[in-house]
Amino acid sequence: MINQDSIYSSDFYDFLTGKASTAMSRRMQRNFKEVGIAITAEQWSILYNLWMEEGLTQQELANRTFRDKPSITRLINNLEKQKLVIRVNDKEDRRSNLIYLTKIGRQMKGLTMDQATRTIQEALEGVSREDVEQAHKTLHRVYKNLM
Repeated sequence: MINQDSIYSSDFYDFLTGKASTAMSRRMQRNFKEVGIAITAEQWSILYNLWMEEGLTQQELANRTFRDKPSITRLINNLEKQKLVIRVNDKEDRRSNLIYLTKIGRQMKGLTMDQATRTIQEALEGVSREDVEQAHKTLHRVYKNLM
């Protein structure tokens, strides 16, 4: 159990505000930019999910990336402008669009995954495997507590 004093520490509020997550996103964008990739970390999260499974609806992408529908719409609009994804009407549900990668979107996978891996390596420098495993267990528990 956590005592009340630790709940009110500034470290806990840094955790709540997503300080580490924000720093990771910024570093990943910087790493992308260094190698000429013109996408944001948010856009990458959409592409990543499509590399895992194409033909997802905007709602499925919202659920998988923990974003609201307006944010997903904006991200997909921008990815479409960059010719990385296309929307296709769902034949089974005319109200929905299915999101697919374009050839260019598929070709970006290798280079962007290299930069994502680089970002994770930079973030975990000096962190032991045991600490990573413990952090994963803790964050998974926090997530389960809130679902």
